[in-house]
Amino acid sequence: MTDIVKNQELVEIPEVVQTSGDVRRSRIIGFVLLAIAAVVLGVFSFGVPSDATSTFNLSLPTDTIQGVSVSFNSRLFSGVAAVLIFALGVDRLRAKNLRWTNAALGVGLLLFVLAFLAWASADSSFSMVGMLRSTVISSIVITLGALTGLVGERSGVINIGIEGQLLSAAFVAVVLSSAFGTWAGVGGALVIGALLGALLAWLAIRFRVDQIIAGVVINILALGLTSFLASRVLSEAQDLNAPARITSWRIPVLADIPVIGPMFFDHTFFVYATFLLVFALHFGLFRTRWGLRVRSVGEHPKAADTLGIDVIKTRYRAVISAGLIAGFGGAFLALAQISRFEENMTGGIGFIGLAAMIFGRWMPFGALAAGLVFGFSGALAQKVAILGTGIPSEFMLMLPYVATVIVVAGLVGGARPPAADGQPYIKQ
Repeated sequence: MTDIVKNQELVEIPEVVQTSGDVRRSRIIGFVLLAIAAVVLGVFSFGVPSDATSTFNLSLPTDTIQGVSVSFNSRLFSGVAAVLIFALGVDRLRAKNLRWTNAALGVGLLLFVLAFLAWASADSSFSMVGMLRSTVISSIVITLGALTGLVGERSGVINIGIEGQLLSAAFVAVVLSSAFGTWAGVGGALVIGALLGALLAWLAIRFRVDQIIAGVVINILALGLTSFLASRVLSEAQDLNAPARITSWRIPVLADIPVIGPMFFDHTFFVYATFLLVFALHFGLFRTRWGLRVRSVGEHPKAADTLGIDVIKTRYRAVISAGLIAGFGGAFLALAQISRFEENMTGGIGFIGLAAMIFGRWMPFGALAAGLVFGFSGALAQKVAILGTGIPSEFMLMLPYVATVIVVAGLVGGARPPAADGQPYIKQ
């Protein structure tokens, strides 16, 4: 215990206690890093000729500044990466400072990916900036799904139906956008997302249906209904499945910055709105009365009720607001990313969004960071297929889901959800 003097009184500050579970997890990650180092050295370093050269292009054909690239010896780069990963693994086995366990794992995985790219692009070139730009685009719908779950669970309502909300919003966005224009499609997607959020809130709050079952019902309803309408309506009326193409809004000067410019400042309005939403949600949850009330009903609804906060109304509003976010995500998926509706086009993105929410520890900026991690895994799978590494494409397409399993399994560390998450509230 550490003693400090505050207002003439002696106050004891408890020190951070390292539990046996934390030590065990640090050592497990240490062994994982050692195994990764062995793969990098044995496969990526010695798997290429000693004089092989990799080139990472850092500019796009449309950039003002052309020809920005980095070239290096593939074997040497992978060898250095293996040594650094090995050092990180040894440090985690010693388990002296457990605060850096996640950071060590993250750095180790980043070095592994870079070594893999160096091996895959040996004696050829690879568009690094193109993959990073695809990472941002792929992360948007995952981030919006994570924010949907975050707002609901911060109020105490679990939302397993994000997948169904995204899929339904995508269908409505395509149809209305094809018939009446882009903004009609976005507006319709927001409405259907909010309506499905209201349905979830009605089942979970009013009738106290098991929240997991209620979410599954929404997913099944959305998949069945959109599949039926797609086969009966869109197959006959092809003009309703042809939304107008949404162009990027290139920000002058900022978009010309090498690497950073194409990655963040040359996108559709959906991307910019998502970044603004992350900032707004963080401010709203932790700096406003609304956020305090939402968090209070998610942590201790009985105490919040005692203080005069209407728990039921607060949860309804939070879940419906979260539905608006899901609707926006569905509109982005259909109008800006795929530009048409396809049966079951979400392909599990809603569940990946839930994993990103957990990975991000129910924090808006954490959700964004997790979305970028999952988006990177998806972009990596797409780009590496172009290099012709000989790895079956099916294995590369598994990457986002493998990352999801790793996160849910707790390899990146446990996270505490809101205390009343998933618990129905009965007013006394």
